Amino acid sequence: MLTKAFIPYKGYYSTPFVKWQGSLANENSIVLGAATAKRWIAEKKWDSQLFDYLYLGITIGQKHIFYGSTWAAGMMGIGHVPGVTLGQACTTSTTCIFQTGMAIENGLFDTGFCLMTDRASNGPHTIWPNPKGPGGEVESENWMMDNFGKDPWAGAAMIQTAENVAKEAGITREQCDALALRRSEQYSDSLADDRAFHKKFMFPVEIAVSRKKKILVEADEGIFPSTKEGLEKLRPVLPNGVLTFGAQTHPADGNVGVTVTTKEKAQELSADPNVEIQMLSYGFTRVKKGFMATAPVPAVKMALQDAGITINDVKAIKTHNPFVVNDIYFANELNIDADGFNNFGSSLVYGHPQAPTAGRCIIEGIEEVVQLGGGYLLWGGCAAGDTGAALVLKINCK
Repeated sequence: MLTKAFIPYKGYYSTPFVKWQGSLANENSIVLGAATAKRWIAEKKWDSQLFDYLYLGITIGQKHIFYGSTWAAGMMGIGHVPGVTLGQACTTSTTCIFQTGMAIENGLFDTGFCLMTDRASNGPHTIWPNPKGPGGEVESENWMMDNFGKDPWAGAAMIQTAENVAKEAGITREQCDALALRRSEQYSDSLADDRAFHKKFMFPVEIAVSRKKKILVEADEGIFPSTKEGLEKLRPVLPNGVLTFGAQTHPADGNVGVTVTTKEKAQELSADPNVEIQMLSYGFTRVKKGFMATAPVPAVKMALQDAGITINDVKAIKTHNPFVVNDIYFANELNIDADGFNNFGSSLVYGHPQAPTAGRCIIEGIEEVVQLGGGYLLWGGCAAGDTGAALVLKINCK
């Protein structure tokens, strides 16, 4: 259990998430993430010297990723800090935030910044020499499509892991469609009153469309509401499967920033000193091969145990749900109502840029708990390789 790591209220942001091949498709995600963070820090009127370290979370290679965190820090205007580049698929944000918290817990530094950014669009194509191959033909890999299509250890596509869980747990197509519709309705709640909920944390991203013209992307792009009739018409992605394209997420682009610091500094930086956000615990796991959708459950149980609470003590729950099967299994195993969590949105609906995905979920959860007057926030999610992670935050509203 952690006792010294805190997140300043509003000391975070998420850009809109943009469906792949959309407005952010041609932007280097490191450059875009750093530029967005620099604009956000300037708008906060924070002294850039307050930062001691940078965690750059990224999973899809970009030009100059070799320099990763230090290059990003320089572009952010915090070139005095060192950093590390971290990738853990869709739990990247969680682990970046936790590692920053652990550094603060151990007195390594006072204030760290977590910048999580990815561009699923136009991912790199890597080639390696293979002089012993037929005709010396190179070996190649499409970073995103090839890895979505096959886990080299489990030997199957990611969607197959969810279908494996559905079959073993007896989850039906009807259950998947019903919860997918509910998740779409929850996201619609975040758009009410001219996107009032999104405006609590969403920071626009700026892109150049020509040498003289820049535009701001201020809202999520490429999201379409689901209907019961529309979901029922969709065919399963895999033969005899329960999952359609309406019951799984989509690749996306975007970035997220989160500040983690000491209790005293968090109060100083907070947009409201009456709101205190404390990091309590972290959980992790790896489940049996080819059953990724089960991974959030043991990770969450570990985090809850370390925090000294139960699932019934939690005010709000957010999950990374690349497949709706994840949430059905999660609810069944923890004996909770699947309709009752992921309020205001989830990655199932607004997309999956990987590194920033969990970060946005956590930020949304913070804002939901503050809106409810305080309490515990639980985040849990899976990641490639049948792994999972979880985080518990305690939010006090004085």
